[in-house]
Amino acid sequence: MSRLSFASFPFVRVRTAVFGLTAVMLLSGCQGGSAPGGSPSETSSTTASPTSSVSVPAASTTPPAPAVYKPADAAGKAQNVPVPVMPELAKENSKEGLEAFIGYWYATYSYATETGDLEPWSQSTDLTTESGVAYKKAIEVNYADGRWLVGGRISIPSIEVLWQNGADSQVAKIQVIQEEILYFDANARVSQQASEASNTAEAVKVTFKSGNWHVIDNGLILG
Repeated sequence: MSRLSFASFPFVRVRTAVFGLTAVMLLSGCQGGSAPGGSPSETSSTTASPTSSVSVPAASTTPPAPAVYKPADAAGKAQNVPVPVMPELAKENSKEGLEAFIGYWYATYSYATETGDLEPWSQSTDLTTESGVAYKKAIEVNYADGRWLVGGRISIPSIEVLWQNGADSQVAKIQVIQEEILYFDANARVSQQASEASNTAEAVKVTFKSGNWHVIDNGLILG
């Protein structure tokens, strides 16, 4: 998978979300009066004030313009990167389902490389394994303290599923093509040497549990 470079220091990334709440209070008051004291022949009456109406302009029916995807460059991070969506087929415990899942899984890591957001990838990956820990750390470190990456998008032209009926785990071989990666710090300066574009063969080992596929190992095929 991604051949990211990363420093040897630990890093913990904390994400926060801020939600704004707007409260609107409607206050109404009632006024009443009583007739002043007097003779029984005196009467009093009240007349309701006419209700005034306020014309409220109709809400605009023009839909907002869709967010435009902008890849990262030397001036800043990627914007509005589409989040990969798992296809229904990828939830099946079958050869075809596994092939669809692998395509999705690599798409989630490509998304993480562009954005620093590991959440979709982490949901389908065993993060206790050596490969899982290494790939997660590479993204975290390269997006720490305002850093970002340019390039690094992943495509997989070929997937060969080595399906074994009844096996506890399955293995697939994948051709992985990745763009060159440039590294920038928070001041928009190149922080280290670029990682060259690559075209490699990788193996992915997966297991199906709780109705979903999970990657339990991943690495280069050597030789």
